Amino acid sequence: MATTAVAATVSLKLLVDTKGKRVLYAEAGKDFVDFLFNILLLPVGSVIRLLTKEAMVGSLGNLYRSVENLGDAYIIPKTNKDTLLKPKYSPSSATNIPLLLPTIQSSTKQGFYHCSNGGGYYTNCRLYYANDPTATCPSCSRVMNSPATLVNPPNKASTSSSSANEGGYVKGVVTYTIMDDLTVTPMSTISSIAMLSKFNVKQVDALEEKVVNVGMKEGVELLKASLQSTTVLTDVFLSQKAGTVLTDVFLSQKAGKKRRA
Repeated sequence: MATTAVAATVSLKLLVDTKGKRVLYAEAGKDFVDFLFNILLLPVGSVIRLLTKEAMVGSLGNLYRSVENLGDAYIIPKTNKDTLLKPKYSPSSATNIPLLLPTIQSSTKQGFYHCSNGGGYYTNCRLYYANDPTATCPSCSRVMNSPATLVNPPNKASTSSSSANEGGYVKGVVTYTIMDDLTVTPMSTISSIAMLSKFNVKQVDALEEKVVNVGMKEGVELLKASLQSTTVLTDVFLSQKAGTVLTDVFLSQKAGKKRRA
């Protein structure tokens, strides 16, 4: 199932330590958290294509390039290299996810197939399905290339009809805290105070709230940084290499004041 684009950009509120030049944490809603969690569903081959082989840290880029350059004479017959280079990506739950990464085309459209014999005397043919139209039926040895329709189960009963139909992964009535290392937790006033103590912040006047708009450029940077760093938010939104412009929506606030949840 294809993902549904719900916004070109999403907003993210950062708490920045201007003295330490670091992002302590961010506050975000459902849309940004859904985007982060959806990264876990990306096939490695798709990640490499998004970041380009040259930008990959380590050896994955070389591995990808090796498959690209390997001659067909060394590939098992009926094996398509695109299954490795352009893996299928069709998560059933990834609807209504913010479109913050470029669209990656899969090698083939995800589908399911049954035996072309259609049953007949070989009643066991109806027991088998395949996701490859070149597969052979175990019962009659014919090609299994007749398209089958995959039917998803209905949403489970829920006390809130809106939450059952909103898509994505997390509920939208909660504000979430995202740490610099992308640890995600539900936000609370008590946890915010505890985090300031944990970060050993001594100069509260050095803290500023900033709001950034995260678009496709920042989405790719977040993906790349998540594979390389444990200070992802700082690297993407404060690093001069990222070139991200922070947009003030609120004036600098003292940490001693009550911060809005």
